[in-house]
Amino acid sequence: MKHISVIVPEGPAVLSSIVGTFKLFGQVNNFLAAQGMPACYDIQLVGLSKETQLYEGLFSIKPQVTIDQVKKTDLVVVTTIMGDMQDSLNLNQEFVPWIQKMYQGGAEVASLCMGAFLLAATGLLDGKRATTHWIGTQAFQQMFPEVIFQQDKIITDEKGTYTSGGAFSFLNLLIYLIEKYNGRDMAILSSKLFEIDIDRYNQSEFVIFEAQKGHGDETIQKAQDYIEGHFSNQLTIDEMADYVSLSRRNFIRRFKTATQNTPYEYVQRVRVEAAKKSLERTKQNVGEVMMDVGYSDSKAFRNVFRKLTGCSPVEYKMKYNKYSTKVG
Repeated sequence: MKHISVIVPEGPAVLSSIVGTFKLFGQVNNFLAAQGMPACYDIQLVGLSKETQLYEGLFSIKPQVTIDQVKKTDLVVVTTIMGDMQDSLNLNQEFVPWIQKMYQGGAEVASLCMGAFLLAATGLLDGKRATTHWIGTQAFQQMFPEVIFQQDKIITDEKGTYTSGGAFSFLNLLIYLIEKYNGRDMAILSSKLFEIDIDRYNQSEFVIFEAQKGHGDETIQKAQDYIEGHFSNQLTIDEMADYVSLSRRNFIRRFKTATQNTPYEYVQRVRVEAAKKSLERTKQNVGEVMMDVGYSDSKAFRNVFRKLTGCSPVEYKMKYNKYSTKVG
């Protein structure tokens, strides 16, 4: 029987990630019991204390065990933390050496959504691929530069560590683990019962691009403002560099340091974000939107849009446009 330790964090946390983990793995046991087979999971909620309050005391969770009572496990699930990440890490610092010890003892470790911050704090993600909610991208990269961050991914799997994308996409990681441990048929059965879209590996279409302006470089912020006001024009690197009175080379270097994007990548992201809003809210066709945001080559627009969102402009419009007919 595989032992699963589901972390119940201190401080702001997401109840659904705890309950969802407990229910999905528990349902596998139920499916097996219905077939006259023994349970395969021993699921325990593990905390730092005997009771944890969530959502300002509206809910409370009573873990079955505390970390000092768990000497060995097979899978640690690091559930979602919220709020100021450094404050949350401070509140949950005692989990760090325990997670390290479990991993060194042979356990796999999976983080759900922003739980990746707590997993990364153990150092177990250094040099490995990882993801988290897209909203935490900048903070995660600043706090854990040794991690190979992949914002577009919903699931990463490397050397016994797993991470998942934002919000309820943690369900996709749980289904992925069920398939790994119990096979494809059980994963499909679980996904159908809980109505989870199986085999979804990309969260790019959900990303809302937020200009990185907390970097403190006023000159680069001036360039960002210029791009956001003129993105439909055919902007050049030289034009942007001249506008802020920097050499081309220095401008590119400082822009990348401040925003984690090259100037050209930043222009693309601003244009695609504007295109997404038009595709969501207006009756314009894709060609009209493409021209409005500064593209004249439909193939180039499609390629950039797909690269940044994981789908084509037409697919995005069909899915999100408020004028599209979605119910019969």
